[in-house]
Amino acid sequence: MKVFKTIFYTLLVLVAAFSVFAFATGKTYLFKSVIYNFANIDDYEKFENRTVSTGTARPWAVASNYNKLPYPDSLNNLLEKLQTVGLLMIDHDSIVVEKYWDGYSDSSLSGSFSMAKSITSLLIGAAIREGKIKSVQQPVGDFIPEFKEGEKAKVKIVDLLTMSSGTDWDESYANPLTATAEIYYGTDAYKTATSVKMVAAPGTVHSYKSGDTQLLGLILQKATGKTLSEYAAEKLWMPLGAQREALWTIDHEGGYEKAYCCFNSNTRDFARIGKLMLDSGKINGVPVIDSSYFMQSVTPCGIKDLKGATCDYYGYQWWIDPEHKDIFYARGILGQYIIVIPSKKRIIVRLAHKASKERVKTVPTEVRYLINWGLQN
Repeated sequence: MKVFKTIFYTLLVLVAAFSVFAFATGKTYLFKSVIYNFANIDDYEKFENRTVSTGTARPWAVASNYNKLPYPDSLNNLLEKLQTVGLLMIDHDSIVVEKYWDGYSDSSLSGSFSMAKSITSLLIGAAIREGKIKSVQQPVGDFIPEFKEGEKAKVKIVDLLTMSSGTDWDESYANPLTATAEIYYGTDAYKTATSVKMVAAPGTVHSYKSGDTQLLGLILQKATGKTLSEYAAEKLWMPLGAQREALWTIDHEGGYEKAYCCFNSNTRDFARIGKLMLDSGKINGVPVIDSSYFMQSVTPCGIKDLKGATCDYYGYQWWIDPEHKDIFYARGILGQYIIVIPSKKRIIVRLAHKASKERVKTVPTEVRYLINWGLQN
């Protein structure tokens, strides 16, 4: 009995110390972090969301060889091992392969995580084409007061797009005290994103930072006078003919969208983003983004990364396959992908609970499998 009392009082002291620390430092988001522990694809149920509205739906055509395309056991085994919930292949604007697991379907909402970065980049391109933003060379300080002075005043929109802002944003996912954890579980995305400090000259070091994308989201809201969800509905979801409303998670009721993550949709509607990019940034022949912006989006930025290597795998918030430089993809941390294979006129969407930890030239194992599958058939 004495042992149990000791354990109980020890835990009580630890909880008290944790609570004092959280309140004293203003990091009250830690309570939510502890409760939820790990991010999941259904986290939209835990947070506030804003609706991305639809217009007139345009369902995908279904190919005559629907689900008859060769589908290797090795690919299926890998996808099931990594707890895939949805797989879709679009070939020449028709669905040729569609599979679901774990009770998910073609209309199930699923979190995109960092695929949202690619969507946010598209919205920046749309705002430039519309004249709301002058160009990618425009200073961030024109939109965000915290970037008007000092070294921050040198940061341009292009530096955010290429993840080369030079800020001290900590992208660590394991440490609950980092800015990445704070912006995910916290309620003040603006403060978290703008409180960064400069540690390198902008445009000189490519370093993946969710904070850079969040700043792009803040710029968009200031430039357009609309929420990201409203602008995404106007420029993407409605003209693309999405069938289902999407949800974009926000930091608190009436707050800011988490631009770097948390756009929630389904395989068929995510594929429409791939279709837009397959068509070089156009919807039914009408440009959403300028051709130059599209090309830069899917062209490696060429900036030195943290290892000193020239970045041959990242453009404007889109990943590029270094082995097939015409193939590009959006990528989420738990294995969410929109893969575009222009030579085959194909789009592959994969949604899941897990991603492989293995990378070959920055490309996750399952993405390599999916690309090879998409090229071979």
